[in-house]
Amino acid sequence: MTDNDTLQSDHDSTYRVTANELRQFIERFERLEAEKKDIADQQKEVMAEAKARGYDTKVMRKVIALRKRDADDIAEEEAVLDMYKEALGMR
Repeated sequence: MTDNDTLQSDHDSTYRVTANELRQFIERFERLEAEKKDIADQQKEVMAEAKARGYDTKVMRKVIALRKRDADDIAEEEAVLDMYKEALGMR
C-alpha cells in the first residue's frame, strides 16, 4: 500500500463519517419538521374547537401574543395607541 493509497483511504473514511453525520443531521431536522407540522395541526384543531364553541379566535391569537410579551412593553404600546386614537378623535 502506498502513501497515496493510505491518504485516499483516510479521505474515504473521513468522507463516509462526514456523510453519515450529515445524513443524521438532515434526518433529525426532517423529523423535527414533521413534529412541527403535527403541532401546527394540533394548534389549528384547538382554534377550530374554540371557534365552534363561540370564541373569537382572532382575539385569542392576540391574547396569546400578548402573554409572550413583557407587561411594561404592553402598557407602553397601549398608552401610545390610546394617545394616537385620541389625536384622531377615535375615543
